[in-house]
Amino acid sequence: MSPVECMHIFIRVAELASFTQAATALGLPKASVSTAVQQLESVLGTRLLHRTTRKVQLTQDGQAFYERSKDLLADLDELQTMFQQQGAQSLRGRVRLDMGTGMARNAVIPRLPELLAAHPLLELEISSTERRVDLVREGFDCVLRAGAVNDPGLVARPVGQLRMVNCASPAYLQAHGIPRALADLASHQLVHYVSILGAKSAGFEYLEQGRDCQLTMRGAVTVNNAEAYTAACLAGLGIIQVPVVGVQDHLMQGRLMQVLPDWLAPPMPLYLVYANRRNLAQRVRVVMDWLAVVIDEYLRAIQPLGSLLLN
Repeated sequence: MSPVECMHIFIRVAELASFTQAATALGLPKASVSTAVQQLESVLGTRLLHRTTRKVQLTQDGQAFYERSKDLLADLDELQTMFQQQGAQSLRGRVRLDMGTGMARNAVIPRLPELLAAHPLLELEISSTERRVDLVREGFDCVLRAGAVNDPGLVARPVGQLRMVNCASPAYLQAHGIPRALADLASHQLVHYVSILGAKSAGFEYLEQGRDCQLTMRGAVTVNNAEAYTAACLAGLGIIQVPVVGVQDHLMQGRLMQVLPDWLAPPMPLYLVYANRRNLAQRVRVVMDWLAVVIDEYLRAIQPLGSLLLN
């Protein structure tokens, strides 16, 4: 097995903290994965991983080798295409992405044919989930993420802002009345959204004189998934605060109704997030640039409808 192949295998073991999971991800026998790491350790003359029956952890030398290996493989990938003729045939290989289900369904996947027509040798793996994936550990090249990015090991490239709307189902409003002011929310229910069940909900969020404010509200249901959040609202379980892009069709078709348009949560920033390393493979940069354009055009296209709904 070549040193480059061994490095690829070592990186997956380090990121997944498991020989078994790395073998499954790479489609290799577990024995081959173990042999590759042992071969690297023999050549380098140092132990790269602490192995126990319960987990696998990087040693201090292993952490340093992991970081340098990531950079080296990125450089090697660049070198392999450096002298190729620019154009459709120059980009090849896999790019792994993650984004929310709504953005994948409405904005990105409908535009994929044009990207693949321009670069037919690209292979795209698209994960659509509402959970916050571990970009490095799970091997993603980049993710499309709404909200703050606080991990110092990640780079966040802004690509737009998601305008928010407060809404409820007609059945809920018929049963509880339409809130006209913040004080009316004392007699209403909020569907709570948290990233991790058990965490405290922020309550009803709104901007007042440029300040972010929160109002504690009652609510019988808490969810941690955007699809469940919208479904709970459609079922009449309470008010939600959600990006317009996620409920545009429901609002236009009357399945949901806007409430309190003067008390909106602050816009949610949208980022392309990728690992903080010196070089990115050309194919990843090209896909990220394409995604930035697609997202910008999509948000601009829904802006007139969003403005109409918010007036």
